[in-house]
Amino acid sequence: MYQKNVSYERLIVLYLPWLLALLFKNDTSLSYMIAWTGSFLIFFLTLSGWVKPLPGDRSVAEQLMRPIFLVHIIFAGYMACTSIFYFMNALGYQNFVRQNYVLVNRGTLEYIAQCQRYYCLSHAAFVSGILIFMNYPVKSAYYIEKQKLANLLMGFAVISFPVSVLFLKVPGLSQFYYQLNSLSFIAGTLALAFAIPLKKTGNTLICLCFYFFNFYQALISGFKEPIIISVLVLGIFLYPSYKKLVAAIFIPALLILFMFLPTYNRIFRQNAWGGDANTEEATQLALDAALNSTNGEEDDSNWGFLIYRLSEIDMFIKFVQSTPKNVDFYGLSLVKQSAIVLVPRICWPSKPITEDLVMERVYDAGVVNRASNVSAKPAFIVDAYLSGGAWGIFLSMFIYGAVAQLISAKAEQLFGGYILGTALIFSGLFQILWRGLSFEFLINSVFWSYMTMLAIHKILVATHVLKER
Repeated sequence: MYQKNVSYERLIVLYLPWLLALLFKNDTSLSYMIAWTGSFLIFFLTLSGWVKPLPGDRSVAEQLMRPIFLVHIIFAGYMACTSIFYFMNALGYQNFVRQNYVLVNRGTLEYIAQCQRYYCLSHAAFVSGILIFMNYPVKSAYYIEKQKLANLLMGFAVISFPVSVLFLKVPGLSQFYYQLNSLSFIAGTLALAFAIPLKKTGNTLICLCFYFFNFYQALISGFKEPIIISVLVLGIFLYPSYKKLVAAIFIPALLILFMFLPTYNRIFRQNAWGGDANTEEATQLALDAALNSTNGEEDDSNWGFLIYRLSEIDMFIKFVQSTPKNVDFYGLSLVKQSAIVLVPRICWPSKPITEDLVMERVYDAGVVNRASNVSAKPAFIVDAYLSGGAWGIFLSMFIYGAVAQLISAKAEQLFGGYILGTALIFSGLFQILWRGLSFEFLINSVFWSYMTMLAIHKILVATHVLKER
């Protein structure tokens, strides 16, 4: 039987790296390294089940989409572990080679170490929220017949995509387009992972077409995340059935993507967004540049990607420099502002534009000049810090982890278990939790995705797809 009670003594251990880094804050490099390696310790202690036993109702390979695994690894890993290249650059490294002529700015190193300590604290608080509310197995009053599951997943993919396009056409309801479009992609990928082991030729071909269509859309989006997620999710879904094959193919594939995507995206945006070429021509030019890169400009763009794009610590530092020195902490102002955003624009056509609300604090902090035409939305941890410093980070991140876990558990309760609940509905509708965004964007997306989840549940029960036990 799964042990539901968390060991609070062991939970406190997760905060020791932050406390130790704080103790040695006068030695900036040592403080940074303690905080940075502290996140890897947090990963080990939580994912090994030392703090709280992992759910025992399924094998690890069969529950990777649950918050303790995928959301935890992606969100905390991106937030807390990617700043090492920025730190190396501040120490005078370029392309992993120490440049002797570079002067090290001690003031910059102090801010890097301070932000990394905040990352370590946020990681501990975030996973604490998950662990405290992680109670499995989840009892569900509903079930679905197993033999219908593969076709149902494919049906989700086929139906939710055109419905999402309809929402895109309705003014004020475009946010539902992104929800259902993401749900369609997850459903199609999950259906493909189901069809291949079952050797359903028809389903496999349909799902392959759907998958490659989504991959192509990701390729021409100009963004790295959709491409990486396309490969990552398929690998996770196939992993329980083909462990060795997936490890041999998908891990190298993801590494290759991280190597070549910075150059690909840079060339694609230059040509497609600049109007110099159509989508097909821009794609071909970008592929040629990525595959034929040399030790020149392309490698510099990859190093620049590792420093400034892989991590968001550069922006975090600018906010820490200005708050509370030049701009006071916001308190609950950002939460109240998020409540305004919850009102659908179809009900309030003159509602303030969310992007404008968010950018105000970016301008006030001096991160971006008001005259520039640049979008620089702060990460969730930045808004947590702006709300109340270290305490704001602790409380916000704890709530973040708790909400992610509670929604995943609710989805399993409503949809008869892990496959439909967490793997499909939670991963499809709440994908924003993988990365996090500004308070306004994240709270709005999570709230309305929750409403969509309840609506889908009602439809499946009414149509007897989900049956009461």
